[in-house]
Amino acid sequence: MSESGKKLTIVGAGAVGTSAAHWAVSRKVAQEIVMVDVVDGIPQGKALDISQSAPLCGFHGSVIGTCDYKDTAGSDVVIITAGLARKPGMSRDDLLSKNVEIVKQVTENIVSQSPEAVIVVVTNPIDAMVYTVFKVSGFPKNRVVGMAGVLDSARYRTFLAKALGVAPRDVTALVMGIHGDNMLPLTRLASVAGVPVEQLLSKQQLEEIVRRTKYGGGEIVQHLKTGSAFTTPGLCAIEMAQSVLFDEKRVLPCAAYLEGEFGIDGVFLGVPVVLGRGGVERIVEFELTEQERAALEKSVEAVKKQVAATGL
Repeated sequence: MSESGKKLTIVGAGAVGTSAAHWAVSRKVAQEIVMVDVVDGIPQGKALDISQSAPLCGFHGSVIGTCDYKDTAGSDVVIITAGLARKPGMSRDDLLSKNVEIVKQVTENIVSQSPEAVIVVVTNPIDAMVYTVFKVSGFPKNRVVGMAGVLDSARYRTFLAKALGVAPRDVTALVMGIHGDNMLPLTRLASVAGVPVEQLLSKQQLEEIVRRTKYGGGEIVQHLKTGSAFTTPGLCAIEMAQSVLFDEKRVLPCAAYLEGEFGIDGVFLGVPVVLGRGGVERIVEFELTEQERAALEKSVEAVKKQVAATGL
């Protein structure tokens, strides 16, 4: 794959932002990649380090580190990773009040420099932060999207593959709802090479995999103690950015603004969407069972509480 000639900005040069920049270079998703952070020296140093991988991975573009949003002007896609990370004992909700102020300021800077960009939000709690970006930016709903289900589904597929003893890429699975404890990993639709996993694994095995998926982020936080997951979240953000930059029209589970789809209105929630040049080009709607609808409603209630807490 060659560079698209597009410009990608990553806000936040912490672990997730650095991971995203690394994957952006290795996948050659943009001609110009900008890392921006408030701490002088951090984005510059990390960008320089990542740019020196170019001879080894065949990247022909530029990687710039900066503290000045003017350097981000004209970005096609902006990924927001800026914010505080979880620590042991913290829920995603605990981060809300601190991160909403950070994300507000970041959004204002993005809008001033890249008014036509598609914004991918990674900062937790994602469902509330993507709503914050939507309200502050004034962008149409299709150009603001949250990275949630791509990560949750990757974890789900990994755990299913391990239980089945198969290649993870041959597992298809979908996680909907909030990026949190009330997420909905759909066992009914999960399959391996087209074979339903419900025919291959016991109910008890599936329940354990669903439980581990729901608390997958917390499991990593407990191990790391001083941070949260970063490698896969960074790649998931680039998976989304790539689909936009190359107009790939990938069907990915993302936090999108719902206006009646799945009987839900006025919130961002993880659902399967088509991601293309314009951002969220459409939501892939399908029939849910009564049990799935009830589970999704719990996600809606949790997201509404988060949104109310933003004060927007």
